[in-house]
Amino acid sequence: MSSDDTSKSPAPTDLDPANPVQTEATEVDRLVTALAAKETEAKDNYDRFLRAVADLDNFKKRTQRERAETLRFAQEPLIRDLLPVVDNLERAVTHAQSGGNGQPLVEGVGLVLRSLLDILEKHGVARIDARGERFDPNRHEALARVERADEEPNRVVDQYQPGYLLHDRLLRPAQVTVSARPDKPTNAVADEENDG
Repeated sequence: MSSDDTSKSPAPTDLDPANPVQTEATEVDRLVTALAAKETEAKDNYDRFLRAVADLDNFKKRTQRERAETLRFAQEPLIRDLLPVVDNLERAVTHAQSGGNGQPLVEGVGLVLRSLLDILEKHGVARIDARGERFDPNRHEALARVERADEEPNRVVDQYQPGYLLHDRLLRPAQVTVSARPDKPTNAVADEENDG
């Protein structure tokens, strides 16, 4: 081949549609280039996916730590409010040990109790005073039943210990005595009482 022959041959970038080998080679080059671009895109997407998974894992860990921290210190406002009550009770004990007059001690403890109940109320705790209420097993714990002709059956007639609610959720049921109708004597027993 002479130098004239090579100068007359078409440049490799010039496509001859009539030459299928040249068209196929160009198509392969185009596909290889497109595949390389897609591989790069897939690698970038995979890297972004791994970073997103790591970010999500870090977020979960951080959220768990924050939740644990929140739960750990959730009672802080209540405890802070209760500290003056503890101080006052310590003063009452010190006063009682000094052998002073008992009346100021009784008054002081009454004030401390009132203060404590106010703090509990401030934090959403409500006291259940069940006396006179209809017995409700969801709010009351019956410790005894007493026959009472003057009371409607299933009424709370006495309370041993008050119950408490926290934002309408039962913390502790009230321990109570519930009224019952007196048993009517049978005819035989009534006859014996009349004979006796």
